[in-house]
Amino acid sequence: MHALERIALVDDEENIRETVGFALEREGYAVQTYADGAEAWAGLESALPDLAILDVLMPRMDGLELCRRLRSRSETLPLIFLTSRDEEFDRVLGLELGADDYLCKPFSMRELLARVKVLLRRLALLRSAAGSETSAAEQLVVDGLELDLQRYSARWLGRDLSLTVTEFQVLCALVRNPGFVKTREQLMRAAYPHDAFVSERTIDSHIKRIRRKLEDADPVCEAIETVHGLGYRFRSRA
Repeated sequence: MHALERIALVDDEENIRETVGFALEREGYAVQTYADGAEAWAGLESALPDLAILDVLMPRMDGLELCRRLRSRSETLPLIFLTSRDEEFDRVLGLELGADDYLCKPFSMRELLARVKVLLRRLALLRSAAGSETSAAEQLVVDGLELDLQRYSARWLGRDLSLTVTEFQVLCALVRNPGFVKTREQLMRAAYPHDAFVSERTIDSHIKRIRRKLEDADPVCEAIETVHGLGYRFRSRA
């Protein structure tokens, strides 16, 4: 079923590479395993996988640096971090670098497989829409922001925004109701419709990254407003 879906698993723990790799292969995925970030980058630099699972703490090159390099190659590549429960700083930094999700060790294999399926489903939707024509009904345009709902692409004041699929869904949820507050829980449901495991801190990290990208296109952009104690809203100038 997943014959063409390739997953890169990068972890310095041999036991995790073996157990997770076996579980993924049993689901029908083609799995490439690497013992550290440097080995993974050497193997993936010329050909990216369909999804990557990265440990945070690894010798030679850690998961954060590998994430940064992979993101420089593709904004749509689904990335999942594996992290210890006491590594909150690294976990949040990973999301700010562009990871789509994370799991704290120890984790259940069922939970990991569920997240892999969700992210690959989004990637399939993105690819299937890439070659299709876009109608007006498949676009959201508010002030200087244009969202193409088929191609998962965004433009601010005529400039392209390189958003991950998760970032796009968070921004889309805000833009659908400009001026209205969206709670973190509502944004979590929009970004992870099949996933009940993410935390509110995850949404905060995605918002921070979206803001940074908007400011790169427009240094005075203040389109996303924090409503303390409630959530976020997209500020329409109308």
